[in-house]
Amino acid sequence: MKTQSLFSLRYFASLLLLLSLFATACNNDKGKVEGVNMLYGTDSKVWKTAKETSSTGDKVKQTDAQKQEELRIFANGTYNMTGANGAVSGKYTFDQTGKTLTMTPDNATTSNTFTVETLTDKKLTLKSADGAALMLEAE
Repeated sequence: MKTQSLFSLRYFASLLLLLSLFATACNNDKGKVEGVNMLYGTDSKVWKTAKETSSTGDKVKQTDAQKQEELRIFANGTYNMTGANGAVSGKYTFDQTGKTLTMTPDNATTSNTFTVETLTDKKLTLKSADGAALMLEAE
């Protein structure tokens, strides 16, 4: 009987090890918010939309024009968004502790604050107050 319980214990331990390796390999970056320099790299970084979801969590189909839009974030606290409808420039602040990014367009009296769900060297996910999310990838 001891041989069988030893075999079961080894089997169980092996199964746990495989499960943990699988979970680590499949780990996504959601919830990982690294330092502010991940926003702009050494001087500036271009972000493009990879995916967008509505406030209900449904995927939003990107138009060709939206696929060409880009957000360039600079180390000096400014940003520039360009697309088919023109360009918008402004200033931003990033609160790493609060995981928020606030963007204020030039000559505007209001700002937009987003929850930063993911910020790594390659991925940026912003969530608006209504629950819509924008997943960006570094170019």
